[in-house]
Amino acid sequence: MLNFFVFSTVDSWEQDAFQLTVPGIAAVAVLMAALIGLALLLQPKEIRSRRFTTKQLVFSAMAMALATVTSMIKLFEMPLGGSITLLSMLFIVLIGYWYGPKAGIITGFAYGLLQFLLDPVFYSVPQMIVDYPLAFGALGVSGFFFQKKHGLLIGYVVGIFARFLFAWLSGVLFFAAYADGSGMSAPIYSMAYNGSYIFTEGFFTLLLISLPPVAKALRQVKRMAVEG
Repeated sequence: MLNFFVFSTVDSWEQDAFQLTVPGIAAVAVLMAALIGLALLLQPKEIRSRRFTTKQLVFSAMAMALATVTSMIKLFEMPLGGSITLLSMLFIVLIGYWYGPKAGIITGFAYGLLQFLLDPVFYSVPQMIVDYPLAFGALGVSGFFFQKKHGLLIGYVVGIFARFLFAWLSGVLFFAAYADGSGMSAPIYSMAYNGSYIFTEGFFTLLLISLPPVAKALRQVKRMAVEG
C-alpha cells in the first residue's frame, strides 16, 4: 500500500510534523486537476460551450499562476506562518468575479492544494484541510457578487474576510498554545495574528483596485474572460 505521507524530522514551529511522499504529492495533484475540471462542468448549460470552457480554463490557469508567483513575493513574513504578499489573494478573487461562486470556490480550493504542494508539511489532516483548501477556497465566495455593482470590491472584502475566518479557526483549534505568554486568549491572539497580515494586504489591494485606471482595466479583463 502506498504511503501518502511520512513523519517528518523537520523541527518546524517545534511541533511534530508530517510530510507528503511522492505518491502523496501525485494524489494531491490529481485531485487539484479534478477540481478544476469540476469547476468547468458546473457552469450553467447556456454558457457551457467548448469555446467558453476553454477560455475559462485559460483565464483561471493564468490567475492561479499569477497568484502562485505573487504569493512567493513576500513583502513581510510572519514568524509562525502567513505573510503579506504582492496581491496574491486578488488573483483568486478574480476567478469568482469572472465566473461566479461555483468556479471561484472550487478553483480556490484547488489553489489551496497547490499552495500545500509548494511546502507539503502539515501537523494533522484537519489542520491541513482548514489552512489550505478551505481557507483559499473561501476567497471564491467573491463570486456571489460578480453581477453586482462594485462587485469586485465587495467580493474582495467578503473573500478575504472568509479566508480570515478559516485562518482564525485554525489558530484557535490547532495553534492555541502559541497564545501562552501573550496575555491574550487563543481566539483573540489568533484574530490579532491572522488579521495583521490578511487585512494589511487587503487594505493595500483595495486601494490599488479602487484607482480608476486599474478598475477600468480589470473591467476590460472581465469582458475578455466572459465573452463567448
